[in-house]
Amino acid sequence: MASEEELFASVDALLNEEPHLPPPAERARLREAAGITQARLATALKTTTQSVKNWENGRSEPKSPRLDAYQRLLNGWAAKYPAPGAAPAAATAPAAASGEPAASEVKTADAPQAPTVPATGRGRARPATPPAAASRRPAAKKAAQPAADPRFPHGPLAVLDGDGCAYGTGGIVLDCPATTVVELVEWTLRESGLGAPRLHRNGKDSDPLIVLTAAAAVKLGLPERLEGHEQRRSLRLPEGHPVVKQVVKAKWRLTQRGFGPWARIYRKLQGRERQCVQLAVLSWDALDERSWPGVSEMEPADVARVLGVYATRVITPRGSTAVSGLELMTALRPPTRAVRDEASGNWVSAYNPGSLGTEPMDPAPPEATPEHPVVVKSGWTGGFLNEEAYQWARPVDLLSDEECTLPFAVGLDLNTAFLAAAARLVVGLSEPDHFHAPAFNPKIPGSWLVDLSHVEVDPRLPSPFTPDGTRPTGPAWYQTHTVAYAQELGYNVQPLEGYLRRETGAYLDPWHDRLKTAYVDTLADLGVTRDLNDRAFLAAMERHKDVDPAMAAVLAAIKATVKGGIGKLRERPQGRKYKEGERWPALQRPTWRPDIRAAVISKARINMHRKLRNMAAMTGLYPLAVLSDCVVYPSPGESPLDFLPYAASGKPQPGGFRLGPTPGLAKLEGVQSMLWAVDLMEQGYNPARHIKGGDAVLDEGE
Repeated sequence: MASEEELFASVDALLNEEPHLPPPAERARLREAAGITQARLATALKTTTQSVKNWENGRSEPKSPRLDAYQRLLNGWAAKYPAPGAAPAAATAPAAASGEPAASEVKTADAPQAPTVPATGRGRARPATPPAAASRRPAAKKAAQPAADPRFPHGPLAVLDGDGCAYGTGGIVLDCPATTVVELVEWTLRESGLGAPRLHRNGKDSDPLIVLTAAAAVKLGLPERLEGHEQRRSLRLPEGHPVVKQVVKAKWRLTQRGFGPWARIYRKLQGRERQCVQLAVLSWDALDERSWPGVSEMEPADVARVLGVYATRVITPRGSTAVSGLELMTALRPPTRAVRDEASGNWVSAYNPGSLGTEPMDPAPPEATPEHPVVVKSGWTGGFLNEEAYQWARPVDLLSDEECTLPFAVGLDLNTAFLAAAARLVVGLSEPDHFHAPAFNPKIPGSWLVDLSHVEVDPRLPSPFTPDGTRPTGPAWYQTHTVAYAQELGYNVQPLEGYLRRETGAYLDPWHDRLKTAYVDTLADLGVTRDLNDRAFLAAMERHKDVDPAMAAVLAAIKATVKGGIGKLRERPQGRKYKEGERWPALQRPTWRPDIRAAVISKARINMHRKLRNMAAMTGLYPLAVLSDCVVYPSPGESPLDFLPYAASGKPQPGGFRLGPTPGLAKLEGVQSMLWAVDLMEQGYNPARHIKGGDAVLDEGE
């Protein structure tokens, strides 16, 4: 029999529920039945037409007070224009009002469809308290969808506050009685209902993530902050700390990273069930401000929303965005799969085709870094690959008088250019083989020693073969895409040496596809959709960060995941105790693959140069500077619409820069005075560095 507390909780939940809008298709039907256009409705609700479109196609939901006004309007239309075959509202209302929900059917205000654990459990879901009594709870947002996996009814993660409330995705709130880290781990695995299903049938389920606020950390016996002389992200609790001792005494383990901002606590696998919980401590800078802008300062429910969207669209965070980007590669291309042993008939683990396998692979000497053991122990002096992003500015003496009279310098930034370069990118899957004087084949991934100094390029453009844009002076090592571009320009190439790979595959394809979808969907949530024309696109991009700070943070994290994940493929040694020639921890990963990183950057740089050439041919315009994926052009106006090439039909000319939300297309990144830029260029100034939001070179890991 239900207790008084449970019955009161059920009643309070009904009283505190936010208005529930009808399905998106019904909203559109009601508006059309009333003869109202989307533009007129947008004017009445003091919003944009695009917002109304998003509400009617299910991409976003209105927020209070606009939510209440929209609900009132829809209710009025529903009374006037009932759906064909629908019962009158007056006839159905009494039946609905007389029903008494069971305790197991209690719904939270933010997530009316979210399932809950049994009401008798210690981790039972509870409804949100009234807004006046709990200012930390935000207004209701989008209703959560039913859980896809019954094993994880409460989503992938929760944010634990000091009062014992664990805020999950979709607005659900769980009671967490834990007062120690050990109790928290056991509650998470046994009662919380947290976790996420695997992303690939040969992969593993994602471990539940518990994010601790500063108050929760102190309640569990952890220090509020980690302090020290080194960067805080590299700090760990000492082995003698009471919390670490409690974990060890309870027969739990910590990874080699110890108990830091991202701590993983686990036990050895027992049967088929993993026993592992990921912890993240907000006050220890677990969420870097560059990758998660403003998230650490949000209320717990909002932090859960941001991380929950990221977990659903990308992966449950397991560390920095760089770490998560690398983990996503492995999750989508698991190294092993189960196969039946012909002799015994048992299922055994075997190599999964298309993956990087389970064993680390040493690179070819020119692909390694100078401190790598294959370089130090072999005494290699033959040079290294230098496939990096552009950092180039055109010399002032190559600016024409006409260019100097243009009033603006406009920056175009390619949307996730390195993600676009990863699409259909064929990389090596096997160890490199050394060849002398090989015939060049653009279909074979690898590193080639070749002289490209004879390739002529317009001096008003950067050289496509070097990051600083200067012309090569002799033989050097290049990745396959760079050498293939020299052939594309019509020049003969004769490699002197090559380190090539026989087994190849599009390893990054699923990684690209998932992140591209996440990026485009998140931009759509911010009002930047594919159906916008160029002028509307620029207007939407100008205000997209102000539409929803939470979703803007998700977008920033997705972009950081791309760059960090690629940079992590060549993570350098960290720490003052490292000695040259020693192996560092990153080398033990199969995903330590500097050749794959070089392939992505090479393709991105070549794609950029190809667009620069096409722009020069179509418009006669040449860039002032290029930094990474940002290019700066002189312009008669402050918009890229003033100089981008368009056909007579109004459509963008193919081959050049095009505006749009898709990875690889461009957006406005900043506007500066052309005369100001030229004056500073004479002092060695690179205008691309100071364009708003200009990206730096790829980070090599965190």
